[in-house]
Amino acid sequence: MNIGDKVPEFLLPDQNGIQRTNKNLKSPLVLFFYPKDDTPGCTIEVCGFRDKYDLFKVLGAEVWGVSNGNTASHLAFANKNKLQYPLLCDTDDSLRKIFGVPKVLGLLDGRVTYVIDRLGYVRHIYRDLLNGPAHIKEAIRVLKELQNQ
Repeated sequence: MNIGDKVPEFLLPDQNGIQRTNKNLKSPLVLFFYPKDDTPGCTIEVCGFRDKYDLFKVLGAEVWGVSNGNTASHLAFANKNKLQYPLLCDTDDSLRKIFGVPKVLGLLDGRVTYVIDRLGYVRHIYRDLLNGPAHIKEAIRVLKELQNQ
């Protein structure tokens, strides 16, 4: 996926087994791919989105995290960190492949955040494996720009 691309319809379960789809979303979506549940960098990132969640709601956006963990792993991770947004279970990496989220050094799943507008088009892509907090700042900045358009 590149900036300006229309996101294809997808359907994945979240940590509670609820099927999540982008099909009927009427608000912007911050879709962030992270490498693995319960690792230090990923915990910092998901908690950053948690801590700014109210601001994302004020900006009219949904926040969904994605990794290849299963429902049990995601549920434990979400409960441990008191997350109020869904973590999608991309157990076969199908969504990661659709979005073209790369592996780093051929081994580690990449950390990439997409800001998708309410019409389903990619408006911003942010890639940084090591700086999880920057993903939150970038998403907020772009959502504010979208509000002003």
